[in-house]
Amino acid sequence: MPETTSQPVSELLIKWRAGDEESLHRLLPVVYSELRRLARNYLRNERPDHTLQSAALVHEAYLCLIKQKPTEFENRTHFFAICAQLMRQILVQYARRRNAAKRVGGYKVTLDESIAPARSRSVDLIALDDALKGLAKFNERQSRIVELRFFAGLSLEETSQILGVSPATVKRDWNAAKLWLYKETRKVDTQDI
Repeated sequence: MPETTSQPVSELLIKWRAGDEESLHRLLPVVYSELRRLARNYLRNERPDHTLQSAALVHEAYLCLIKQKPTEFENRTHFFAICAQLMRQILVQYARRRNAAKRVGGYKVTLDESIAPARSRSVDLIALDDALKGLAKFNERQSRIVELRFFAGLSLEETSQILGVSPATVKRDWNAAKLWLYKETRKVDTQDI
């Protein structure tokens, strides 16, 4: 996570949760550069001619955030994890709308060695989202770990803090989730052939 002071972020989150709507508007300039970094990470894995830019993705996530009631954020890391989850949902919704309009293949996101052992390959973002939903039915914590590690870019330690489990548990679940997702996304590829 960036070197943004956590005190102002935490204070603004507490004020927003208490009902001060203006504190969310004051929060955005404080966290904007980190949110843009998250958005760039997401979009880096998208197709090259994607029409969403990182600023637009951040703004979409911000709009989603202000539409929902104030969430109880445990800390700034938890806030960034929720924002990353919102960005993922926005990209999946975007891909589903585009696929519905075109009725052809979706966006591609690269599963590097951290997800797919031994080799790098592309996977349909919608298929990955569906696989994550399947993983959540099987093991909710492993699904959350994938969201926090892969999509939000959090470390093992940051993920363990948010989930309230040891870093060793996060590492074990992360490895199991990677293998499960690899198998599930391979099933999707094989069925498509």
